[in-house]
Amino acid sequence: MLFHLSIAARNPRHVAQVLAEFWRGEAFPFPPVAQGSWIAVAGDERGTAIEVYPLGTVLREAEGDADSFGEATQQNGYTATHAALATPLSQAEVMAIASREGWPAKYRKRGGTFGVIELWIEGRQMVELLTEEMQAEYLASATIDNFRAMMRGMSGDG
Repeated sequence: MLFHLSIAARNPRHVAQVLAEFWRGEAFPFPPVAQGSWIAVAGDERGTAIEVYPLGTVLREAEGDADSFGEATQQNGYTATHAALATPLSQAEVMAIASREGWPAKYRKRGGTFGVIELWIEGRQMVELLTEEMQAEYLASATIDNFRAMMRGMSGDG
């Protein structure tokens, strides 16, 4: 179960507000890690959230009995980090928000088993948004047995 994750964005406030919109949640300033950070809160029973740091922020380990901290760097490219997020919105509503923001988005069928809306925040950070129908497909396919079968198929052990 995922409770929260963090990403970086050129405009953390705006990105957090749009992410919160996909959840019908709310966004708040979130300065504990890095000044200028925001957090999108889903308002669900799990406390799901996404922290959005200024682009270039990296997390560093603190010495001794101290929390990790954010450090500004010049890193600003693409990242392997992404998340699949449930949304109560329809595909049309998600696509309308993506269009309004000028963020690339398209429907994709992952592995032929479940659909996602592949959305590129600010044109550089991917998230997959799953409508209620797509969530049902995902849950039906994302089982340990199905992952075992997929890995057997990929290894040629059939």
